[in-house]
Amino acid sequence: MGRYVARRLLQMIPVFIGTTLLIFLMVYALPGDPVRGLFGDKGASPAVLRSLRHEYGLDKPVLVQYWDYMRGMILHFDFGTQVASGRPVTDILGDAFPVTLRLAGMAFVFEAVLGIVLGIISGMRAGKAVDTVILVVTLLLISIPIFVLGYIFQTVFAFKLNLLDPSVSDATDYSQLLMPAIVLASVSLAYVARLTRTSVAENLRADYMRTAIAKGLPRRRVVGVHLMRNSLIPVVTFLGTDLGALMGGAIVTEGIFNIHGVGGTIYQAIIRREGTTLVGLVTILVLVYLFCSLIVDLLYAVLDPRIRYA
Repeated sequence: MGRYVARRLLQMIPVFIGTTLLIFLMVYALPGDPVRGLFGDKGASPAVLRSLRHEYGLDKPVLVQYWDYMRGMILHFDFGTQVASGRPVTDILGDAFPVTLRLAGMAFVFEAVLGIVLGIISGMRAGKAVDTVILVVTLLLISIPIFVLGYIFQTVFAFKLNLLDPSVSDATDYSQLLMPAIVLASVSLAYVARLTRTSVAENLRADYMRTAIAKGLPRRRVVGVHLMRNSLIPVVTFLGTDLGALMGGAIVTEGIFNIHGVGGTIYQAIIRREGTTLVGLVTILVLVYLFCSLIVDLLYAVLDPRIRYA
């Protein structure tokens, strides 16, 4: 297992370099000039623009900028400086990521727990009324756009029933993050439930399940050990990749509930063409994806003892 982990970590290096390089090139291929944008419609003298571009290293070739960025990040954990505010990007990351991490963590718990439970119930009773109800509900969640679902939750639970706050004023208060976390998790929850249902229903018909039942094993062991460990492999794969998506794809949810996290920061960076900020944020998300991918691969051996890593 140790050799496998070491090999997977080494494989992550070219993936990380290739991904960040592609993102860097795409960001700096966008039209616009962040330095010129500092002055708005007033404009500035060419000398001032050249001085600022030189100060932020924007007058260098793109590959040289990428080399400076990677060297600063690896050696000094320095992601550069935001042009608009002059703040280090690490400070912006430090403000945005804890907020989104709390939101994504709560959403991930709802997605994993409720999605798997609903999927198990639906799969164990495939073709029955409860299965039909769960499939219809999950289909509705997938079909409704996230911004529509967010406004529905605000109208019903905040304005009508007065149970929850319509927006988040304190991002450290988990009770205020409850409603946006449910909204953020809703679509992924539906996919997890349907994926779990399909996997459970398929494995119920497998030969090893009939053999376990014929041997007289207790139902709890048949379902909890034999059925669930095999059925959860595709679900774990989806959950592992979706954690990064929850952190990076919360732009609409954060906008609806006035949450100042990664989603809003990415949106503002795109609008202002803040390439340094955007690349820094996406770099962290790439690391999250790679880490989650490694954890998922390791969980395979836990869920299925037939899987062995050389």
